[in-house]
Amino acid sequence: MPQSDGGYVSLGGGGPNSIYNSTTEPQSGSKSVMETVKRVIGTAIGAQDKHALLERDGTGAQPYIVSARDRDKTGKSANARMPSAPAHTAEEARLLGAMPVDPMDDIELRSVQLQYPNQRGSIVGSCDLRRVPTDKGDILVAVQGDTTKPAIVTYHDLGLNYASSFAGFFNFPTMRSLLDNFCVYHVNAPGQEDGAPTFPEDYVYPTFDELASQMLFVMTHFNLKSIIGFGVGAGANILARFALANPDKLYKSNFERSINPVNLAMLIDAYIKRTDLNIARTPSGSPQTSAPSLKMPVLNITGALSPHIDDTVTFNGRLIPEKTNWMKISDCGLVLEEQPGKLAEAFRLFLQGEGYGKC
Repeated sequence: MPQSDGGYVSLGGGGPNSIYNSTTEPQSGSKSVMETVKRVIGTAIGAQDKHALLERDGTGAQPYIVSARDRDKTGKSANARMPSAPAHTAEEARLLGAMPVDPMDDIELRSVQLQYPNQRGSIVGSCDLRRVPTDKGDILVAVQGDTTKPAIVTYHDLGLNYASSFAGFFNFPTMRSLLDNFCVYHVNAPGQEDGAPTFPEDYVYPTFDELASQMLFVMTHFNLKSIIGFGVGAGANILARFALANPDKLYKSNFERSINPVNLAMLIDAYIKRTDLNIARTPSGSPQTSAPSLKMPVLNITGALSPHIDDTVTFNGRLIPEKTNWMKISDCGLVLEEQPGKLAEAFRLFLQGEGYGKC
């Protein structure tokens, strides 16, 4: 179009190799030549910035972002060494979730959530809570499973109860499948359940031998002929006392390590005042001594990092070798919490050895 008709004039000289060959400016008589030059230079800089995102040098280095807002007063790039994120096609950007190009942009993690597969609430909701009367007052027993199946009786450690001690372990996948063949009776020591009222000042807390004798009331209440004991720490000591006094009613004892503080203090005091089990191993062919040993099969488990590992070795030395298995599980101190898979497998094999072949 002729210039006189308000057309466009090329500022690059019209040659095919001109650097401003594609940059044109509308001809207007109302604008000065200086204003036109300034506008053309600004347009050219913007075009160079656009192409800088797509071009790479011959070495295959990362592209660099160069924009007008990053230039100083002399026209040089102020952040020419700042690498940009790789350019993506529209389809790639959509598949990547339209992530921001600028690497300095904050990325908010909206969909990250913590998961607790072994929450204590799951075991609490699946248990039937029963109050069992004993000669030393009522105790809480949480029943988990079909009561027509063989019985496993658990007893917790100091400062814990059935929910805090066994929730994770009995919700472990291996144990959940095992529970299809058993019913678990979680026994709580007197006053150790969540929300328990404080005992009166004149209450005399049961000794460990008396706590062990309460198992007879539990068995009578639920009409249990025999049980498989599963104890942790102080609970294992109580079950061992029960097994010693009632060898025809038990099989197994496992050793490891929002409670009312007053009631807990009474339990700890009873633990401190506990007497020796007074058991001893009788060598084969020797006459029976006055100190008996446990006559039922025992699985004695401890963690390699447990501070009580020597105690389990001493206890194991008092048991009959032919009926005792001692296991030390590596890389853990609290076996129940840190290695539930290995403990569940050991427990399953022990039950199979006792005739529960479907475990």
